[in-house]
Amino acid sequence: MGAVHSVHSASLSRASTIVSENPATGEAIGEVPDQPAEEVRAAIARAREAQRAWAAVPLAERCQRIERFAEVLMARADEVIELVVREAGKTPIEALATEVVVVADLTRYFCKHAPAVLAPEPIPLHLLKHRASYLHYVPRGVIGIIAPWNFPFSIPIGEVVMSLIAGNGVVLKPSEITPLIALKARELYLAAELPPDLFQVVTGRGAAGVALIDGGIDYCVFTGSVATGRKVAAACGERLIPCTLELGGKAPAVVCADADLDRAAQAIVWGGFANSGQVCASVERVYAVASIHDQLVDKIVAHARALRQGDAAVSEVDVGAMTWDRQVDNVERLVDAAVAHGAQVALGGKRSPGPGLFFQPTVLTSCRQDMDVMRKEIFGPVIPIMSVADEEEAIRHANDSHLGLLAYVFTRDRARGKALAERIAAGTVMINDVLHTYGCPETPWSGVKSSGIGRTHSAHGLRDLCETRHVNYDRIAIPREVWWYPYRNTTFQTALRVARLLFGKRFWKR
Repeated sequence: MGAVHSVHSASLSRASTIVSENPATGEAIGEVPDQPAEEVRAAIARAREAQRAWAAVPLAERCQRIERFAEVLMARADEVIELVVREAGKTPIEALATEVVVVADLTRYFCKHAPAVLAPEPIPLHLLKHRASYLHYVPRGVIGIIAPWNFPFSIPIGEVVMSLIAGNGVVLKPSEITPLIALKARELYLAAELPPDLFQVVTGRGAAGVALIDGGIDYCVFTGSVATGRKVAAACGERLIPCTLELGGKAPAVVCADADLDRAAQAIVWGGFANSGQVCASVERVYAVASIHDQLVDKIVAHARALRQGDAAVSEVDVGAMTWDRQVDNVERLVDAAVAHGAQVALGGKRSPGPGLFFQPTVLTSCRQDMDVMRKEIFGPVIPIMSVADEEEAIRHANDSHLGLLAYVFTRDRARGKALAERIAAGTVMINDVLHTYGCPETPWSGVKSSGIGRTHSAHGLRDLCETRHVNYDRIAIPREVWWYPYRNTTFQTALRVARLLFGKRFWKR
């Protein structure tokens, strides 16, 4: 669930200090140090030393100990929720569902299933039956995690938990916009009586992230913008550090002529406005078949008009604050440009008056594929809608993007929905639903095109946090292999006849 990753305007008060603000009020709620490179390197060294002992702990015991983290998290969930609401601007139910529960469930899931996922995997050999092979999974060492601000607890802490289960140490560099939440996570980690040096948090601006990659980590997990992700990939590539990059999204929603419009409208409204649209999987563009377009728009506007927006810490609201002032500016530019080029504002369209960072839930119609609002990541509470002649045009436009993280298809015909979904270039395509697969630890989270490389979650994501090593051994002891020295012509002639028999034209085709 990637986010733009940059410097918070309020972070500039003192060069060595980062101030965290409540985006709903503008009030300062805490500050953290902007740690220099030598402190980042020291954190990596501490994690590496602790990891050597941790890797020697049997996997089943590691899982048993890490499960304690889920217990502490749920016992102190109120603390985490309150801080997420204050520092990230979320509503309490979003903080609970998309931050706390996601991590607690992931922890329980992988603590239960990791022994099977990371068990040695036999490789059947189709020839050379006197030998056998298997894969085994070895901790990489120290995992460096550079986290975003839009899901400041669930994204990095899920990766922390999986990295620890895999036997690694971890150094987390949270976004400078939401650093306090990462420190709260480490507080819970320590309360779970896990090895103190194994999990480190370093706070800082972009230079701290550079120092993390340059400090000798063994793997990097980055979530953020495409532009920053390219820099991370280049830095990792120069140092031959493998990495996972979860970058931006521009998720299309294809609404077919036979869709359940009530369900589609409700899903699109939640998928577009949850977390104030600051989700890389947000519904960022809607392609509605012309025959149902007007009806769908009416339903979307009706649902969106009923949403309550405000400071979730003081009143019951549906849409909380945006987290970063520069992102509000970006949303405003995209909406104004779309209107200037012919889009119609069916609802909202304006920045809400202060205090706080709020943009009205916005629905745009009469959008065209060449508008920036249909091509660039909005990352705010805006749903642009475009009418298309049929599903074929919708699929064509859905694939006309440099991003490919999530996509959505709405239809009553399940088989047809699957066929359409398989034609969309996206890491995940959901049918008749939106967003929630990030909360399913067993499903992979990955993108295609510029939406990233590698994957998080799932058995694949857990194995990626290990080195996959291959062992080949003898099942039956023999004195020597036929292809060893010395070479003889008789051996060559026999080998050639056998090769032709095995790999040449089959005798029944001759």
